[in-house]
Amino acid sequence: MIIENVKIFGEDKTFTEGRAAVEDGRFVDPAQGAGEIVDGGGCFMIPGLVDIHFHGCVGDDFCDASLQAVENMAKYEASVGVTSICPATMTLAEEDLHKIMKNAAEYRRSTDEKKAAGQWDGKGAKLVGINMEGPFISEKKKGAQAADHIRKCDTALFRKLQEESGGLIKLVDIAPENDGAMEFIRDVKDEVVISIAHTVADYDTAAKALEEGASHVTHLYNAMPPFSHRAPGVIGAARDDEKCHAELICDGIHIHPSVVRATFAMFGADRIILISDSMRAAGLTDGQYTLGGQDVFVKGSLATLADGTIAGSVTDLMGCMKTAVLKMGIPLEDAVACVTMNPAKEIGVYDRCGSISVGKDADFVLLDENLNVKAVYVNGVKQ
Repeated sequence: MIIENVKIFGEDKTFTEGRAAVEDGRFVDPAQGAGEIVDGGGCFMIPGLVDIHFHGCVGDDFCDASLQAVENMAKYEASVGVTSICPATMTLAEEDLHKIMKNAAEYRRSTDEKKAAGQWDGKGAKLVGINMEGPFISEKKKGAQAADHIRKCDTALFRKLQEESGGLIKLVDIAPENDGAMEFIRDVKDEVVISIAHTVADYDTAAKALEEGASHVTHLYNAMPPFSHRAPGVIGAARDDEKCHAELICDGIHIHPSVVRATFAMFGADRIILISDSMRAAGLTDGQYTLGGQDVFVKGSLATLADGTIAGSVTDLMGCMKTAVLKMGIPLEDAVACVTMNPAKEIGVYDRCGSISVGKDADFVLLDENLNVKAVYVNGVKQ
């Protein structure tokens, strides 16, 4: 397949008019392409999006621990241009976490078997990881997490869950001020990306965690102390550490547009990862839903617990990217990198996705000039 008449987003983070070619589900040298010719109609051609932090959509949640739920989520995400998913857990009972990890491993195993047998229809985003958000967090900044199941960092538990997941856990979130957190970082820093999250840590504690081996911050600004001129907290520590990457939720609810622009200026686009943090109401109408066993009330783009606490997002990652560009003034090239290259690199899957490069999976999206999705392909299969 040859895709022509498109503006291709390259690894240099610029758009170039040209053509791309796909063979056996991977990008190949355009000069060697053959077969069906797809006229891109002058669209932007960008890599498939990579969401490394979301909980659910279209009525399903990753924590349902259901093969059908993961399949439904994967198909919806692909329909909106998200071709690789790394869904997040919640602060739940240990027995539930074990079920979730085993279910994810079974989902990937069964999908791989279907692919090997030529029985996979090519539909749906690919499960490339798990974001373990909880239970190693602070009760004081639990947000929509359940306080009953919060616990201290536990290396043995993490490794057991990682084994059950088949190595799918790519990020683990912790509150670094908790007892045992620094030891946990030292124990597992070479096994997983450690993220500072749901925390009341001050600047010195967060900086120490980053020095010990943490390198990521979960939904920056949310569920942590604010950034101020005398108490910069986690946000200041993250800004000062060049190896640290930060998540942003650009749904127009979680962070003011001015703060989004300021964050890009402070951190630079190379260190920012846009996430959706969407919950099961994404893709559905207003109403009452659940997240981590708690009731969530959705009205428009806002999802809250009964007490008014924001409970995730109902905007998918493509919607967040569009909001960042069209309503917050972030350059398109920066926003695209923050939903493709940056997250893929962060969880170690950039060798197979995150850019339109020869040899990588042919996951891509065609967008019109208003950033509306015109077509989505996963491994060269139109969704």
